Amino acid sequence: MALEVPYRSIPDLLAQRVAATPDKDALGYPTPDGGIGWMTWTQVGDRAAKIAAGLIGLGVGLEDRVAILAGTRVEWLLADLGIMNAGGATTTVYPTTEPDDACYILHDSESTVLIAEDAKQVAKLAGATLTHLRHVIVMDGTADEAAAVSPVHVMTLAELESHGAEALANDPQLVKRASDEVGGDNLATLIYTSGTTGRPKGVELLHAGWCWEAVAQSENELVRSDDLQYLWLPLSHSFGKTLSVSLLHAAIPTYVDGRVDKIVANLPVVRPTLMCAAPRIFEKIYNAVVGQATAAGGAKAKIFGWAVRVGKRAVALELAGQKVPAGLAAQRALATKLVFSKLQARLGGRIRVLVSGSAPLSTDISSFFAAAGLPIYEGYGLTEASAGNTVNPVNGLRIGTVGRPLGDLEFKTDEDGELLIRGVAVMRGYHNLPDETAAVFTEDGFFRTGDIGEIDADGYVRITDRKKDLIKTSGGKYVAPSHIEGMFKALCPYTSQVVLIGMARNFCTLLVTLDPDAIKGWTAGTPLEGRPYAEVAASDQAREMVGGYVASLNEKLNRWETIKKFAILPRDLSIEDGDLTPSLKVKRKVVETAFASQIDEMYAGALVEI
Repeated sequence: MALEVPYRSIPDLLAQRVAATPDKDALGYPTPDGGIGWMTWTQVGDRAAKIAAGLIGLGVGLEDRVAILAGTRVEWLLADLGIMNAGGATTTVYPTTEPDDACYILHDSESTVLIAEDAKQVAKLAGATLTHLRHVIVMDGTADEAAAVSPVHVMTLAELESHGAEALANDPQLVKRASDEVGGDNLATLIYTSGTTGRPKGVELLHAGWCWEAVAQSENELVRSDDLQYLWLPLSHSFGKTLSVSLLHAAIPTYVDGRVDKIVANLPVVRPTLMCAAPRIFEKIYNAVVGQATAAGGAKAKIFGWAVRVGKRAVALELAGQKVPAGLAAQRALATKLVFSKLQARLGGRIRVLVSGSAPLSTDISSFFAAAGLPIYEGYGLTEASAGNTVNPVNGLRIGTVGRPLGDLEFKTDEDGELLIRGVAVMRGYHNLPDETAAVFTEDGFFRTGDIGEIDADGYVRITDRKKDLIKTSGGKYVAPSHIEGMFKALCPYTSQVVLIGMARNFCTLLVTLDPDAIKGWTAGTPLEGRPYAEVAASDQAREMVGGYVASLNEKLNRWETIKKFAILPRDLSIEDGDLTPSLKVKRKVVETAFASQIDEMYAGALVEI
């Protein structure tokens, strides 16, 4: 049955929301004095209109791209709504993106306006030739500070809104005429996602897809109008972006603050009922809680272990549809009082729903949170399909799955097990890449996800493998391993093979083998000359040498791609040992299995306090 979507476009959705709940709190934000300020829906609509009018004055029209290069903050959402109300489309750029990639995205997207957070972000454009860019708007600071990108015109966001207000005073219907032109088939967002070559590809997402997402996410009680959401996820990422449209439809008051280092301190102050996150946040909380309990030792550690076992037994019965016996229920109540209530309070004490997405969540961590009375509803989605594709329903959690398809989104598996999806939320295509677009669609219009999975009789989806040569960290960032491995080989002349590790991990590492012939020259005239390969590989000198090249590599990578640790393997990879195919391609899974101990050692003790 087709999902009923009562909106023509995101501007239409915003207009209906403002009309329905004009005085309700909409967006919260941190104030300079450390407090929380709130904007009503009327105020959100007014500021979006001013930004839209200002952009129209700069020449922005239907589907013209306006880039946002900023962290998650309330101004990001206002700018995004303003862009779409002007008829334009938002090009999203991570604030941590390196200058080369940022300039590539601005050039490839043909963005005519850039809305940047501050002068530091604007500085990424220095020396670049951006033939389409005409204007730069800065959120923080003054235009003078960011004027180094001359001859591009620079102004502040406040100035843009002021110009917009003047334009609206002279022509009150200016923005309405522009937004009325926007339909479901028009481009709303251009999000760049990593390709296997390392160059990002622009994913064209339409108004119809975002409007569908807004409605579909409200279907199974995951989001409700009586919720209070804490939104810290990067709005440049499709996960954060899809939440920004669901809050419009469901009228969810949402505190917006992208400062990850402030999450723990803010949770007891904001006291949200709903929070979505990438697995890395849940890993950090888990690591901190378990690490502290272990460090305490003695009776505290024993009580903690007992509470977790009790909670897991009770959850297992509930998930199996069985009643929890009175004795176990009493034990769980005691476990909650002694142990889990402290964790619940740490998250604000009012959490109703936690959602994990953008990367695989460990079943161990999921089981722990469920035992603690904080079940995590894992979901799945792709940038190419507007991010929200499946999720576990509130009254039907199945740990180890990513839930059921949202709305009327169609899921099926191909002959090789690859998941295929079709529906309104799927992208129009890759920007300026018709061949790559054609390659990811089947003849009957299904999108090839690149993930291998299973769909059970009840429609629950389980992801079992990744088909594409991409990995995703637990922070939800895509990394192209072959691209980075190739960069390292080009830097280090003593390398034979390199395997990047990082799938569902909180940072990237490298397994490195040395070229037996090349190291003969490197060791000549040193105490290592003539020593066996394994002895050279284990030496301090080899670690120092490889470490220097890793440092050089990291200078060329985005923050989330950087290599935090590496291991030099005791032997080279070979066809004979089963590590390589006959065409000398690395068998990643075989290598990861064969050298699991080295990988485990690199990630051992990676407890990160938050």
